[in-house]
Amino acid sequence: MSVKREDVLKDENLIKNIQEIAKDTALLHGVLMRTKETPNSPEVVSYAPFTLFPTPVPTALFHQALAVQTHFNRLVDRVSQDPTFLEETLTSTIKVDDFTARLFSIHKQVQQEHPSQSIVLGLNRSDYMLDHRPDGGTSLKQIEINTIAASFGGLASRTPDVHRHILKVANLPEECNRVLDNNPAAGLARGLAKAWELYGSERAVVMFLVEDVQRNIYDHRYVENELWKRNIPVIRRQFEDVCRTGSLDQSKRLFVDGHEIAIVYFRNGYMPQNYTSEKSWEARLMMERSLAVKCPDISTHLAGTKKVQQELARPGVLERFFPDEPEAVAQIRATFAGLYTLDMGEEGDKTVAMALANPDQYVLKPQREGGGNNIYGNEICEVLENLKNSSERTAYILMDKIQPVPVQNYLLRPGAPLRLNSCLSELGAFGAYVRKGKDMVFNECVGHLLRTKSSEHADGGVAAGVAVLDNPLLV
Repeated sequence: MSVKREDVLKDENLIKNIQEIAKDTALLHGVLMRTKETPNSPEVVSYAPFTLFPTPVPTALFHQALAVQTHFNRLVDRVSQDPTFLEETLTSTIKVDDFTARLFSIHKQVQQEHPSQSIVLGLNRSDYMLDHRPDGGTSLKQIEINTIAASFGGLASRTPDVHRHILKVANLPEECNRVLDNNPAAGLARGLAKAWELYGSERAVVMFLVEDVQRNIYDHRYVENELWKRNIPVIRRQFEDVCRTGSLDQSKRLFVDGHEIAIVYFRNGYMPQNYTSEKSWEARLMMERSLAVKCPDISTHLAGTKKVQQELARPGVLERFFPDEPEAVAQIRATFAGLYTLDMGEEGDKTVAMALANPDQYVLKPQREGGGNNIYGNEICEVLENLKNSSERTAYILMDKIQPVPVQNYLLRPGAPLRLNSCLSELGAFGAYVRKGKDMVFNECVGHLLRTKSSEHADGGVAAGVAVLDNPLLV
C-alpha cells in the first residue's frame, strides 16, 4: 500500500535510508559534477546536487512554458536581426556598462563588414517561476531568457530515472508516472547537427569553447556524445587556444589547432571575468568575423541582455517583431512580469521612486549572466540611493519580484547535512533553432529543467552553488 508524501517527509529513518540510495542512484545514472576548483586541484567526481523528491508543478503551466518556447526562439532570432532595435535599446546601457559595450563594439564591427555566415544557430533556455496571485491563482512568469551557454540540458536528461527510482523506494509509485521523460541533450545536439550539416564540410568540427576548470563538464559531455553518435567530430578549446593557434583563411574559414571549425559553441564568454586579457577579446572578434556558425553569434548574445528583455515588455514592441501574429504576441506577453526602465528621465525617476518605496516587491537586475548577480530588499535601496541621480543606474533594470509558494523538500549536496527545507523552484524550457538566410529550417522546444533552492537564498543557480537539480512532478 502506498503512503502520502507528507508522511514520508516526516519519517527520519526512511529519509536516511532513501538518502543513501538516492546518492548511489544519481552516480549510477551519471548525474555527475567535478569538485575540482583549480587546474591543480585533485580530480574528484561526485553526484551533482539534487532534490530528494521531484517538486509538484501544475500541469497546465508546465505545458504553457513548453508551448511558448518556439515563439521565444523566433523572437530572439528576430531581435538579433534588427540592428536598429538593438542599438536604440542598448544606447544608455553601453555608456555605463563596459562589458556590454565591448560586446556591442564587436557587433557593430561585424555588421559593418556584413556577417560572413548566413546560418544562425540558437540554443537557449527560458526560465520561469510560478507567481502566486492575491486572488489565489498561479501564473507562469518569465525570469529571463539565456541565449548563451544555457546549461544543464545534459544532466537534466539523466535525472528523471533517478527520481522515479526514489519514488518507488519511498513507496510513492503512483507519482512515478507524473515524472516525464526528458532529453534536452539529444534535442540540443539535433540543433547543432543541423547547423553542422548545413555548413557542408565533413572534415569540419564542432568546437566547444570552455573554461580552464569546468566543474560542469559532464553536462557538456552528454551533448558532445550525442554529436559523436552522429559521427560529428567535437573538440574542446579555451580562449587562449584560439588566441594561440586560431586563424582565418582568405574565405574567412576559422581554423584552430589545424581543425576547420564548423560551429563555435560558446560554453564560456558570458561574464567579464571570462575575458582574461585583450587577447581574449581579439579571439572573440576573430570567431565572430569568421565563416564558422556561432552559437550564439554576437547579436543573439546581445538579444539575451536584461535591457532587451525590459524593452520587449513595453506596449507595442512585440508587435514590431510579430506584426501579423496576435496569438504569438499574446502567448509571449502572458509570461512577462512587470519590467521597468531605469534610463535617465521621468520614466526612470518613477521607477527609482517605486523601488525605494517598496523594495521587497522588486528585483534589481544588472546585465549579467551566471547567477548570483541580482539585488533584493534593502540592498536595492542602498544601490539606488547612491545611483538615483547618476547615469550609472542605466546599467540595471527593475522587475517585479515573483511570489512563488514554497514547497517542503530535502536538498542533497555532497558533504552537506540533510534537513527539510522550505524551497522555491525555477522552471526552464530549452529551445533550439536553425535559420539559413531567411528560412527557419529547425525550431523546437527540446526539453525542460527544474532547479530548486532553499527559500532563504534570494538568488543563484546550480553552478553558483545555491540551487540543485530537480524534476517537475505534474499535478
